[in-house]
Amino acid sequence: MDWFFVETVAPTQLITGEDAHHIAKALRKSVGELLTLCDKNKTQHLCRIEKISPEGVLVRVVSANECLHEPSVEITLMAALTKGDKMENVIQKSVELGVHKIVPVLTARCISRPDAKAAEKKQQRYQKIAEQAAMQSQRGIIPTVTAFTDLKTAALTLSSFDKSILFYEGGGAPLRNIIDENCRSLAIFTGPEGGFEESEVQLLADHGASLATLGPRILRAETAPLAALAAILFHTHNLE
Repeated sequence: MDWFFVETVAPTQLITGEDAHHIAKALRKSVGELLTLCDKNKTQHLCRIEKISPEGVLVRVVSANECLHEPSVEITLMAALTKGDKMENVIQKSVELGVHKIVPVLTARCISRPDAKAAEKKQQRYQKIAEQAAMQSQRGIIPTVTAFTDLKTAALTLSSFDKSILFYEGGGAPLRNIIDENCRSLAIFTGPEGGFEESEVQLLADHGASLATLGPRILRAETAPLAALAAILFHTHNLE
């Protein structure tokens, strides 16, 4: 079922802009076919196409139900910025897995260091990738990709989470010893290509982050966030 996001849904709704073009031209939908609109309250509306015109796609709501696709734990991924287009892949797959928010973090060993203008452009592209991934995976929300931040600023936010975890290549506790299914908000950190410096590990630990391991193998910077998310979803029973 094709999936689109809107702020609110009326009994009859005119879809315009990029979504209307995608429905009519890319998907080549016809009158009478069905699609789903998901609103800001995580309600999914099954809709039937009534009319396709230059003004947009007119749909009528057939039924509405609460979207139950979101994990029970809201995970904020604080991922060190990776070089090239690796970050785009991390964002796409993280959204598919169920991440709630993504914060690109600049750490000491990050190779990619865009200036303010380039960073803003990247953030906008990352948000578009998140939106497309949320549609494809039929999420109840579009996860936010924030502006780039530094590690010290990110560390100052950790008190607002139930738990925070640093996945550290230098070792840590097994994930099962840190979280359980009752955790509702979680911040996780993954490093850049060169890993974290010891001073950065200490900074996060001083702000309450627990050190965790993803096993004895060294994972690439673009692999670790996905492995971490999958492991958390497993341990909180969100892959069932």
